Amino acid sequence: MKNFRYLAAALAAGLLTTQAQAQDIYKSGGGGAFAGLNYTFVNLDVGPGEADVATLSAKGGVMVTPFIGFEARAGFGVDDDRIGLADYSLDNFYGAYATFQMANESPLTPYAALGFTRVEVEADSVLGTFTEDESDISYGIGLNVDFASYVSGNLEYMRYYDDNDLTVDGLGLGVQFSF
Repeated sequence: MKNFRYLAAALAAGLLTTQAQAQDIYKSGGGGAFAGLNYTFVNLDVGPGEADVATLSAKGGVMVTPFIGFEARAGFGVDDDRIGLADYSLDNFYGAYATFQMANESPLTPYAALGFTRVEVEADSVLGTFTEDESDISYGIGLNVDFASYVSGNLEYMRYYDDNDLTVDGLGLGVQFSF
């Protein structure tokens, strides 16, 4: 029984030391679970030209290690743009992504994202309303900046959708809360 107490004490000390070392290595990004909001300036490259629209989105996810996370996002359009006689908008989108972070001791954490997004783009003209509702592989890069413990901002570029007739790119600004 005495050996068990020594073994338990050694195991507890080892776990505390490992946790302290992990916290020293990984200062940026806060806790494991997170939620946030993003405002994204979106460029729709459609057949007749380009439209600059905007979206508001929410995200939530979890960091499974200091380097790898998973998140889901959903958003809707808040601004549209006219090309010729049609008003274009990104009506809504949602997706799931894996994130790969370069955890470090600074308040700046670069990351890359890879996943799938479903977009619904709408064109409204005198001839009627036309929508394209499609999914595609998405990818991007970004930078999280710690403002305070468990609160960070982010700047990111994402390619949400790309095919022959439509490309959806976004430059987003956001805030994220870690738990």
